[in-house]
Amino acid sequence: MLNLKSLLAEHTKIDLTPVQSAAFEHYQALLLEWNQKFNLTAITDPQEMQLKHFYDSLTCLRAIPPDAKSLIDIGCGAGLPGIPLKIMLPGLKLVLVDSVGKKVEFCKIAAQELGLTDVTALHARVEDLGQDKLHREQYDWAVARAVAPLPVLAEYLLPLVCVGGSMLAQKGASAASELELANKAIRILGGGQAKVDSFELPVTHDQRALIQVVKERNTPAQYPRKAGTPSKKPLG
Repeated sequence: MLNLKSLLAEHTKIDLTPVQSAAFEHYQALLLEWNQKFNLTAITDPQEMQLKHFYDSLTCLRAIPPDAKSLIDIGCGAGLPGIPLKIMLPGLKLVLVDSVGKKVEFCKIAAQELGLTDVTALHARVEDLGQDKLHREQYDWAVARAVAPLPVLAEYLLPLVCVGGSMLAQKGASAASELELANKAIRILGGGQAKVDSFELPVTHDQRALIQVVKERNTPAQYPRKAGTPSKKPLG
């Protein structure tokens, strides 16, 4: 049987505490319960959730340090990777963003049920947040998982990150080819040289990659462009 605690113990240096283990069990129960009401996630097998949702989310800790102060999760869906990261880093200020209202509602209830503090869930378009002074260049980390191609994702994430902070994109086998197409956009938006950390998930051996870009300069004021424009006309 796939078990998050044993997967982490075998393949990482992470040792879940009893409190953290209980939080993941509760979170999984909430996901399964809510998924019967509406489509939160295509992965509904409990063991598969342990690997492809929770373990996969926690691979972000290969890049994000324990003392990270703030993180915004774009296109969070059911709260992934943001909620698993918050369970592991309770001092993290977490903002979860999705354009689907029911998913945002779930994230609010999940955070409350799990006793997670300093968590905000927003029903919003990321392009609007990137031009909002309350969010623009306010975060140490901006992360996204399976949201958009990297040239588009750079325009979503880098405007939200403070200078010295990082965007982090969770990608699969297409990481290298996506990065080639995104390098110009990254430079335009204030990012430095991308760092790619490639690895495999245990058991399934699915290819994964974390693409981290440290922000070196302020993003020019015209970015992000209006909602819908980055996906229709990617920078590059």
